[in-house]
Amino acid sequence: MDIYDFNVKDIDGEEISMSKYKDKVLLIVNVASKCGFTGQYEGLEELYEKYKDNNFMVLGFPSNQFSNQEPGTNEEIKQFCSLTYQVKFDMFSKVDVNGENEIPLYTYLKKEASGIFGTNDIKWNFTKFLVDKNGKVINRYGSITKPQEIEDDIKKLF
Repeated sequence: MDIYDFNVKDIDGEEISMSKYKDKVLLIVNVASKCGFTGQYEGLEELYEKYKDNNFMVLGFPSNQFSNQEPGTNEEIKQFCSLTYQVKFDMFSKVDVNGENEIPLYTYLKKEASGIFGTNDIKWNFTKFLVDKNGKVINRYGSITKPQEIEDDIKKLF
């Protein structure tokens, strides 16, 4: 089993196979519109714009599991991201990233790259997973890690 075995729903509710992202470097992030880290959308979009021609993609997964910081509908989230941060990277339907209703993709990501002190649960919004072109999870970064701080790690995977 690898990352390409999963299906997810995009922000418009269409089912997407993760195999769509084969041969791309991925930065997978659980996002929220009303979080202290929401400004990271800007850095994520900058990375995407800078490296999209190198087969790099940011994948944003809204989640409302942390202090109700993503209460909106998929349509409201899409509009917020587009109007406020001009997000052009791929966004997905709101999901759970922890617990009994977490999507299988996140179960896999957490198993492949545990968090601090070996814990698996996502601790907060804007946790990031870096995945290489072969679908291997390379690293996990906490919320406080700004997108620009991951840039060197991303470039090593091209």
